[in-house]
Amino acid sequence: MKLNKKALAVLSAGHLVTDINQGALPALLPFFKEAMNLSYTMSGVIVLSSNLTSSIIQPAFGHLSDRRPIGWFLPLAPFIACLGLSVTGFVSHYSLLLLCVILTGIGIAIFHPEGFKTAYYFTGDKKVTGMSIFAVGGNLGIALGPMVAMTLVNSFGLKGTLGLIVPGILIAVILLLNMSMLSSTVESAHKEATKELRRPLTKNQKLSFSLLIVIATLRAWTQFGMATYIPFYYINYLKGNPLYAGKLVSTFLMAGALGTLLGAPIADRWGHKKILLTTLALSSPLLLLFYYSSGFMTFVFLGVSGLVLISTFALTTVMGQALLPQHLGMASGMMVGFTISAGGLGVTLLGVIADTWGVPTAIQSIFALPFIAFILSLLVKYPLEESSLRLVGDSTLREENMTGER
Repeated sequence: MKLNKKALAVLSAGHLVTDINQGALPALLPFFKEAMNLSYTMSGVIVLSSNLTSSIIQPAFGHLSDRRPIGWFLPLAPFIACLGLSVTGFVSHYSLLLLCVILTGIGIAIFHPEGFKTAYYFTGDKKVTGMSIFAVGGNLGIALGPMVAMTLVNSFGLKGTLGLIVPGILIAVILLLNMSMLSSTVESAHKEATKELRRPLTKNQKLSFSLLIVIATLRAWTQFGMATYIPFYYINYLKGNPLYAGKLVSTFLMAGALGTLLGAPIADRWGHKKILLTTLALSSPLLLLFYYSSGFMTFVFLGVSGLVLISTFALTTVMGQALLPQHLGMASGMMVGFTISAGGLGVTLLGVIADTWGVPTAIQSIFALPFIAFILSLLVKYPLEESSLRLVGDSTLREENMTGER
């Protein structure tokens, strides 16, 4: 089976539109706060509501997806996500605002497990390369979200959020027009799988998958920690230019999106676990070089850090799917939704560190996280035996390029 670029491009576009809402919400918070006279705590609850619904419940939808193919989730989810956020500019009560944000979160939660599972079937032999095409859509969506939100609000006021429904409608139509292509392969695999007896998970599968979840969580914690504390460090602590801090964060995140695409072919060629170990080993030293650099080299080291660290986003998802081949939806929900939400909650702990020992200590503590993940990745048994990795009933979907990594 060859990599299907058309199917992956359509799915990636759906991923982009869905995740625009994740990027847009933080940028809209100051406007909600002013319009409804909210406290910082109430503003924080908005983010928490989004996080709980968009990330933590993803494994539940993944489990539902594993039980039976639900292809109509793909066009419905981005429309729901955009619908929820598009009407936030028209509500006048805090409780209604929370309901809208929760609706958006549900749309995001529905899309990811089904999207990652569907993308898996179109990756062919180049699993990480194919998955990176799908994953980079989400990275770009989060990066573009703030710009889209600010443009709409600056042009039309808070009610400009209604403009977010436009990409939701467009991508829903595009996905509907391509449903036969997207759903036929998944439905065929599910029919074949029902003819075979599901094997129970082995001890090595459970242990390695659990370790992989922790590793991905530490990476997400590092990513969110850097995006959150770079502004605190340069604006509040160093009393620097806010625009400079914003450029640093953009450099880090955009380089990460580029790394998702560039790192995938290398992982497929050189081996999944080998590249995971290499990127984690390099991340901590690169972050330290960023911290102690100045001028143009600050952007260089930060950009390379983001490129190396975030490049493994698609990789860890593919590794999780390979370890649980009979539970692709659940594996995707855990590796994406759960790890991102857990990593986001880790940023709260950084706040405690910053309040107790200062912002420099908080940002320095971030640099240790990739090294801890590197140590844990040494314990991951990957790949497992071919017989335990085989997707039941689908002999064409065999894991390639994963030899010699024990």
